[in-house]
Amino acid sequence: MDELSKTGVLGASSFVGECAIQRLRKDGRHVFAFSRAPHDGKVESDVTRLQLSPAVAGSREVPPIKDWLCVAPIRVLPQYFPMIEASGARRVVALSSTSLLAKKDSSDQGEQALVRGLHAGEQALRTWAESQGVEWVILRPTLIYGRGRDKNLTEIVRFVRRWGFFPLLGQAEGLRQPVHAEDVAAACVSALTLPNAANRTYNLSGGETLSYREMVCRVFSTVGKVPHPVTVPRWLFRLAVTTVRLFPRYRHWTVEMAERMNRDLVFDHADAARDLGFSPRSFVLSPEDLPV
Repeated sequence: MDELSKTGVLGASSFVGECAIQRLRKDGRHVFAFSRAPHDGKVESDVTRLQLSPAVAGSREVPPIKDWLCVAPIRVLPQYFPMIEASGARRVVALSSTSLLAKKDSSDQGEQALVRGLHAGEQALRTWAESQGVEWVILRPTLIYGRGRDKNLTEIVRFVRRWGFFPLLGQAEGLRQPVHAEDVAAACVSALTLPNAANRTYNLSGGETLSYREMVCRVFSTVGKVPHPVTVPRWLFRLAVTTVRLFPRYRHWTVEMAERMNRDLVFDHADAARDLGFSPRSFVLSPEDLPV
C-alpha cells in the first residue's frame, strides 16, 4: 500500500469523522480510523478500524501514515503525539473551534475551561509539530450541525418537538453562521494535502449569516411546526435556566449561552475559501440532519 494513500483519523466515530472518512474513501485513500468506541468487527477493504486506548496512544508500533486528521477534541491530541511521531507523519490537521474566540470573555467556569483546553491543544500542536518538522493545520469551525448528531441544533430541535415553543432572550438578534458537518469534513480533507495550507489556522463559517431568532424559526419549519419563539425578559430567563438545568438533558444550559443570543458571532472564512476551496452551503436543515 502506498504510504501517501494512507490517512490516520482520530475521533473516527464522531459525525464529522464519519463524513471525512467517506470523502477519504472516495479519494482512494486507505483510512486508519481510531476511536475510543469499540468497532463492530465489520471488515472493510479500505478502512482499518482501531480502538484507542492508553496502550495504543503511547505505542510506537504503528504503520507508516503520512497524513493525520484529528476530529477528536483538540485538547486530547497531545496524548497521541508519540504514536503520530512514530508513524512518520508529514502533516497533522486538527479541528478546534471559533469558541476559542467567541467565549474567551465568558463568565461561565465551564466555558472558561473549554477555552483553556482549545488554546492549550492548539499551542501544543504547533510546538510539537515545529519541533518534529511536521506541517500543521488548525481549523476552527463555527456552530456545526448535521446528521442529527451535533450538540447545538439538535437540542433546539428536541426542545421544539417536545414543548412546541422556544425561549429567546430579548430579540435574539445576534448573528450566526451554522456550518454543515459535511462542509467541515471537506475542508479537513482539502487541508491534508494542499500546500498553501501548511502551518496556518483557518476559520470555517457557514455559507449564510442569519440571526439566532431566524435560525430557531427555521428549525420549527423543518420539523413541521408553526414558528413559536417566545421572547423572555432577562430576569425570567435566569429563573428558567435554573429550573431546566434540573433535567439532565439541559444541565449544560447557562445564562451565558442565553446572553450570546444577542451577540454577533461572525467569522470570515475567506482564507479557507482561497487556500482550501472551502465553499459552505446555506443554512438548510434536511430530514437527515434531524435527531431520531
